[in-house]
Amino acid sequence: MTRATAPAAALSLQARDLDWTQELVSSLDRARNGLLALREPDGHWCGELQGDTILESEFVLLLAFLGRSDDSRVLRAANYLREKQQADGSWSNYVGGPVEISVSVKAYFALKIAGDAADAPHMKRAAAVIRANGGAEATNSFTRFYLALLGQLPYSACPSVPAELMLLPKWFAFNIYAMSAWSRTIFVPLSVVDAHKPVTQLPDSMHIRELFLDSPEKPRWPAKPTAKWFSWTNFFLGIDWMMKKVERFRLTPLRGWAVRKAVRWMRERSRDGESDGIGAIFPPIIYHAIVLKALGVPANDPEMQWVLKQLEDLGIEDEEANTLRFQPCKSPVWDTALSLIGAADAGQSPDSEEITTGVQWLLDREVRTSGDWSKTLRGIEPGGWFFEYRNTHYPDVDDTAMVLIALARAGHATRAASLPAVHRAINWLVAMQNTNGGWGAFDRNIENEVLTKVPFADHNAMLDPACPDITARTLESLSHYGYRIGQEPVDRAVKFILSHQEESGAWFGRWGVNYIYGTWQVLVGLAAVGFDMTTPVVRRAVRWLKDVQNADGGWGESCKSYDDPTTAGVGESTASQTAWALLGLLAAGDAESVEVRAGVEYLVGTQNSEGTWDEEPFTGTGFPRVFYLKYHMYPVYFPLMAIGRYAGVEGRKVESRKVTTDRHRLPSAS
Repeated sequence: MTRATAPAAALSLQARDLDWTQELVSSLDRARNGLLALREPDGHWCGELQGDTILESEFVLLLAFLGRSDDSRVLRAANYLREKQQADGSWSNYVGGPVEISVSVKAYFALKIAGDAADAPHMKRAAAVIRANGGAEATNSFTRFYLALLGQLPYSACPSVPAELMLLPKWFAFNIYAMSAWSRTIFVPLSVVDAHKPVTQLPDSMHIRELFLDSPEKPRWPAKPTAKWFSWTNFFLGIDWMMKKVERFRLTPLRGWAVRKAVRWMRERSRDGESDGIGAIFPPIIYHAIVLKALGVPANDPEMQWVLKQLEDLGIEDEEANTLRFQPCKSPVWDTALSLIGAADAGQSPDSEEITTGVQWLLDREVRTSGDWSKTLRGIEPGGWFFEYRNTHYPDVDDTAMVLIALARAGHATRAASLPAVHRAINWLVAMQNTNGGWGAFDRNIENEVLTKVPFADHNAMLDPACPDITARTLESLSHYGYRIGQEPVDRAVKFILSHQEESGAWFGRWGVNYIYGTWQVLVGLAAVGFDMTTPVVRRAVRWLKDVQNADGGWGESCKSYDDPTTAGVGESTASQTAWALLGLLAAGDAESVEVRAGVEYLVGTQNSEGTWDEEPFTGTGFPRVFYLKYHMYPVYFPLMAIGRYAGVEGRKVESRKVTTDRHRLPSAS
């Protein structure tokens, strides 16, 4: 290239860069405006949190148990269930997923209660696919309890849930604080139900005997013993057999004391103003209502009315479709923290009203009371944040980390005001680190695999193990407050993360789908604490992300990858998963790569008129292989973050080229 043409080429390149940058800025402005338009009047954000149809089904089953099967909401929930039935007649736990037997049996039962006849075409299809997949006998323990509550099988077909476990000391291996917080909040009320064994008899037209391959009354183990002479499965099955024998002969002298303690435990964790129900999540709130009915609490009792109100608050009415659907809980703290981070990435002034109001909303929800975590972690001042509007007994590591990141992006005056809460949260986070160096969600060291063998633990949620995604997010949050490689908590966490890398180079995602989620968060967390991003371990992860990019420039992954890891990173492109992949690659220093450019172009090209993105698949995870989530705010703030961070890099690049071009510009011909 001659000296005369070099500046022209540079100017042409600069013009193209400026056009692209302007397109980015325009997309970013639309995305930021779209996000800000979703703010609630008091300055926080809360998008819909969608689960599978097990929620609507269980609500109908509860109403039937309470003697209210004629409630008008039964019909509206049934409309929603029919809407979500798949072509083969089944229901799944995520959009487009395979038949899920427990989800399908509950949906079918709910429709029978709503008045759908067994010989209706959609019911015949459902019954056929359920029977082809093992029948109602193949359902999990929690489903069997619903069937027992409504007289479809005897309690002897359910695993024992002994209330006496409430009496075991915390040093004992199988005490209630050795199980995950979400299992604990279900186990305790369920133990009261198992002690009372209440039954509401339904008319024959509502029965589901046609779903059983064998007689529901036929005695059976809750699970089959293993061939091995001694195993923990066989041990717990033996305990279950013994519990059923002693109950039969009323040899349970401590049962009354244990039940009273369980009821008191429930009520302590569902005080108005402190909690939106036990654990502030749908399943234990349902069981709370069942317990009250079993105890003889009348329908007009204030406690019963309050519990039912917590459930009703999770419902969403669609008047046009005449449907009723439910959220498993609400996600305001999570959505607000992520929205603040996204707004900051999009250039929102840290001193703006939107940022300061949102930060104050979060600070007002700091946990200042000791919850379940304090039963096994003594001497730590309460701090941190929970997920929902009110859930003071259950702050969690993930939300606390995300709020700390959001607070770090606020203006100077706001950050100064938040320092006491920040210090408490950091101390709490560091204390919650597991002995293996990682972090779980709600408790510390809830990793005893033996507990997964108990008969009622077939919901894949008994433990709260440390996982790479939460551990890396915790590192990211701590990095904003001076934590770096070389400090003991950081080094232990990095060692944990590196030990959990998959052979492919990816990391498993416990709380989002799946390997794209885990790999994104690990790369961001490692970069934040100063890890060398040129090392082979990082480059393997970068290579994996690039290898699973779709032809359209986006990234996607189905919930199927939890069952079949060979499908890791495989799925239709989604805005949220594309954003995660981009954020990971940007953290790894790959902003200049063609893969990143293609990913950003995918986001810019698929942005809708409201400045956000449309997304159908579930990309959130509740319990892998059991319960998945669709966060309706994910395709709002995550793409905003990705475009915002990329635009920052691109803007610096254009400015650099502009300076270089100016230095070499030829004198004017005039």
